[in-house]
Amino acid sequence: MSSNSFIQEWVYTDVVKDHFMNPRNILSDPDYQEDGRGLEGSLACGDQMLVVIKVTDDVIVDLKWKTYGCASAIASTSMMSEMAIGMTLDEAYHLTPSMITDRLGGLPTHKFHCSVLGDKALRAAIDDYLERAGRENPFKKSVAKVICECKNITDQQIEALVKSGDVKTFEQLQEQTGLGTVCGQCKGTAGELLDELMHLYGK
Repeated sequence: MSSNSFIQEWVYTDVVKDHFMNPRNILSDPDYQEDGRGLEGSLACGDQMLVVIKVTDDVIVDLKWKTYGCASAIASTSMMSEMAIGMTLDEAYHLTPSMITDRLGGLPTHKFHCSVLGDKALRAAIDDYLERAGRENPFKKSVAKVICECKNITDQQIEALVKSGDVKTFEQLQEQTGLGTVCGQCKGTAGELLDELMHLYGK
């Protein structure tokens, strides 16, 4: 890798710098009365995100957040908060890291994982809102991605196992789910997902 390409890889866009230096919608009121709350990540791994929302007629009318994380995590969540306010619950639940990163003008490749906590915490806040309201959650299945077609194992199932502490290695994942034991084509994708989840939730 040339020195120029190395420097380019580390450059943040002006939008990222602005949202890092002047983050929007930070949670500063300890008595904030939220309708839903989502907490994702692990301080042991360096990143943790709290998102709280207020909802009126299934529209997010306010969103506040706070995080322990790097510049990319802060900028990504700040941008996510601006995008999510005014969205319906359905729209907000389908907000992806790529959509957030695009609005930021991009992130260095090695920092993309920092953008995933915000949307996860937002979904968790929506989950919490619906649970508090005693309502079914119609959104979860629509965002689940099948990782192992042979065993019908989704990314959400793998995430739940990692968050619970039941899975820390690929071998444990196979023992718990049978993933990758039939055709084996999912092993690469599953391994990458497991690495990412262990970075977020591993202890």
